Amino acid sequence: MRFIDSHTEGEPTRVVISGGPDLGGGSLRQQLDRFARDFDDVRRALILEPRGSEALVGALLCPPTDPSCDAGVIFFNNAGFLGMCGHGSIGVAVTLAYLDRVKGSQLKLETPVGVVSLEMLGPNEASLQNVPSYVHQAGVTIAIDGYPPLRGDIGWGGNWFFLVDWTHTPIRPELIPKLTQVCLQIRRALEERGITGANGGVIDHIELFCAADDSGADSRNFVLCPGGEYDRSPCGTGTSAKLACLAAHAELKPGEIWTQESVIGGRFQASYQLNAEGRVVPTIRGRAYICSEGTIVRQPNDPFINGIPSK
Repeated sequence: MRFIDSHTEGEPTRVVISGGPDLGGGSLRQQLDRFARDFDDVRRALILEPRGSEALVGALLCPPTDPSCDAGVIFFNNAGFLGMCGHGSIGVAVTLAYLDRVKGSQLKLETPVGVVSLEMLGPNEASLQNVPSYVHQAGVTIAIDGYPPLRGDIGWGGNWFFLVDWTHTPIRPELIPKLTQVCLQIRRALEERGITGANGGVIDHIELFCAADDSGADSRNFVLCPGGEYDRSPCGTGTSAKLACLAAHAELKPGEIWTQESVIGGRFQASYQLNAEGRVVPTIRGRAYICSEGTIVRQPNDPFINGIPSK
C-alpha cells in the first residue's frame, strides 16, 4: 500500500493513495462497514506500531459515489473507524494538492457522514466547510472521582463529543497525563449512566476547554480521541461541535471568527453560518505539512504483520 503522511497542526494523517482493500460498491457507509468487517487487519497494520503510532489517523481514498465529489475518504484510527475527521480532511486536501490532483482551489470529499467542501488557500493551508453540527443536549451533569460535579454539552461535529468548561487545572503539555485520566473518567461515567448522542450514538470524544493563555486565541482545548490518545491539533470535528455550543448559548454570531488552540499550541480559525434548518455549518481553517511518503510492507512470516495490539 502506497501512503503519504502529513500532519495538521501537529496531528498526523496517513493517506492511502493506492493498494488499499477493494471495498466493492454501495454507499460509503456500506464500504466503511465492509472495511471494518473484512479488512480490519489492514487498519491495524497501517495504524499500529511498528508501522504506525497511537496518534496516527488513517484515510483511505475511495472513488466517490456522489458525482459532485472529487474523492471519497474513510477515516480510521487505533481504535476503529471515524465518521468524519476535520484535521484529516485538511491533511487529505494538502496531500491531493501535493499530488497535483486538485483542479483549481476547490475540492469536495465524500465521507460516511456527508459531503465536506475544502478550499485550498496555499500549498499547506486549507479551509474546510464541515457537515452541519448541533447540540444534542446541554447542561448534562456527571460525577467523577476527585472533582466536583461537572457540567457539559453533548455536541455533534461529525463525531460525538462531550464538551466541558475545565477550570480545575491548566490545559498545558506537562499535564497531558492528568488530563487524559480525567477524560477517561468522564467517558466511563457517560457509559455507566447510558448517556449517548442522538439515536444511541456513542460519545467517544471528550473535549475540555478553557481560556487561552494569551490574547491570540479565544480558547485552549484538550481532546481525548476514541483510542485513548489526545489530539495534537485543536480537532476539526471538536471545534465544529464547540461552534455549535457557542451558537446555542448565543456566545458567537454567524461569521465571527473563533480561534481555537490545542494543548500543544496548534490553532484553527473557525466560524459558522446557519443552514435552512437552523443547524451550524462550520468552517475550519488550518495548516498541514507533508512529512513522508512510502510503501507499507507486510511479510507473511512477520509476527506483527497486523501491528502490535493497542493498549
